[in-house]
Amino acid sequence: MILYPNAYFNKVEDITIDFLRKNNINALILDVDNTLIDYNKVMSKSVEKWANMLKQNGFKLYLLSNTSHKEKVEAVAQKLGVRYRNLAKKPFKTGFFKVQKDLSEKAENIAVVGDQIFTDIIGGNRSKMFTILVEPRDKKDFWYTAWKRPIEKVIKKKYMKYL
Repeated sequence: MILYPNAYFNKVEDITIDFLRKNNINALILDVDNTLIDYNKVMSKSVEKWANMLKQNGFKLYLLSNTSHKEKVEAVAQKLGVRYRNLAKKPFKTGFFKVQKDLSEKAENIAVVGDQIFTDIIGGNRSKMFTILVEPRDKKDFWYTAWKRPIEKVIKKKYMKYL
């Protein structure tokens, strides 16, 4: 189902190298807000450590964000030493396909990691990529995301039963 991720974790740091290799993943497209950073734009040291460990083990990382705040995404990208795109218009496929081309990877070898079903998961699924849903890093949300959370909660509950 287009609303369901291929995998679910509490946070990005729980995604292991073994899990990625077992699923033939070579690259990750990462959401920024509430996936890598919290509402106050703070990225924990554990996220940096996790990203560096993946890169050291040959995984490609790329940030894809819907935000219009380029500086925010650029700051996270610089901190992690990865490329990025903002104004992605997720769940439309265009941004995912541009990143796929930049990564030079097949869609089935790319994991899309994010905290939102209606942007990250639907967009990744529509692009035929492996999708990983994580819990939001912060309970506080921007207004344009907050209204969707109760709907996502219902979908997550059905997803857990589906598993």
